[in-house]
Amino acid sequence: MVEENLNPVTEVKRVKKEKPVLRESIYSLLPEDLEQWLKDNGEKGFRAKQIFDWLYVKRVTQFEDMSNLSKGLRDKLAAAFELSTLSTLIKQESKDGTIKFLFQLQDGYSIETVLMRHDYGASVCVTTQVGCRIGCTFCASTLGGLKRHLLAGEIIEQVVKVQQQLDETGERVASVVIMGIGEPFDNYDALMKFLRVINHEESLNIGARHITVSTSGIVPKIYKFADEGMQINFAVSLHAPNQEARQKLMPIAKAYKLPDLMDAVRYYTEKSGRRVTFEYGLMSGQNDSVQVANELADLIQDIKCHVNLIPINYVPERDYVRTSRSSIFAFEKALKNRKINVTIRREQGSDIAAACGQLRAQEREEETAH
Repeated sequence: MVEENLNPVTEVKRVKKEKPVLRESIYSLLPEDLEQWLKDNGEKGFRAKQIFDWLYVKRVTQFEDMSNLSKGLRDKLAAAFELSTLSTLIKQESKDGTIKFLFQLQDGYSIETVLMRHDYGASVCVTTQVGCRIGCTFCASTLGGLKRHLLAGEIIEQVVKVQQQLDETGERVASVVIMGIGEPFDNYDALMKFLRVINHEESLNIGARHITVSTSGIVPKIYKFADEGMQINFAVSLHAPNQEARQKLMPIAKAYKLPDLMDAVRYYTEKSGRRVTFEYGLMSGQNDSVQVANELADLIQDIKCHVNLIPINYVPERDYVRTSRSSIFAFEKALKNRKINVTIRREQGSDIAAACGQLRAQEREEETAH
């Protein structure tokens, strides 16, 4: 037996780093939550409306700017909450007006948020997790795995930060899509708080039908979301029309089989009366043939739906090749011939690494320290 030669003088002890304590963001509160907090702390409940006005209408960046509140109340707020949990590390602007933000969180992790400009107004794509554990094989967001869930306030503040940017040009956030890094339904409670806050008339007052939630297919949460009764737009990342192909692209399909996913989607459309959008990323030689398009039509023809075709952005760490323009249009035509409502997503921000997770993957050195 070989004895270990450990020098007690030179041996380096590995000390596990303590995780920073995350202070609560004031953006995580609904008006009724804030009103109760005020009463619990010896303040008048009506101050909640004033505070919300400062947060979401005037969009101040420090508590001391809330000039119609007493200094004592401002001090209490500063002691209890963070007004800013995100700091901007990088801001990249595309020639088409798309802006991609890399925000740093309190604990040093980073997340991406994207502002996209459309004919119908400005849209914000928000992130719900630091990294992702779903493992889709074509996505940069899964590189490095899941680090943690975002708190509700951290998700809400992404929209506020973008709105502050838009204030400089007199624009307003018209719509929100929850399609950034992470699986929203894997962080369900924070997601629902986020939706209720940004939809609230005293907050950003973004209409439910101007908000879209996307999932990779966590079946139990689809049923739960359907029962929430919210008129939020709903999208499912499908990417393949059969179990074998889908589980190759999306490992989550091993846990939630395609027939079960389709049953959950049907429940959603029947319960809500709303259509579902199927997000379908096209990858050359994988899922982009006319034969596959007809198989997709067979799968979804009885569902109230719309198909959004997405030419997948090239990600250096992945091997998939972008589908040719001719194949994209042939796929679209095949679906239209089958009376399927279909559109091709307009590419935005290709010159600034706008695919989910690309910017963070380039700047992810801080991940290795945690």
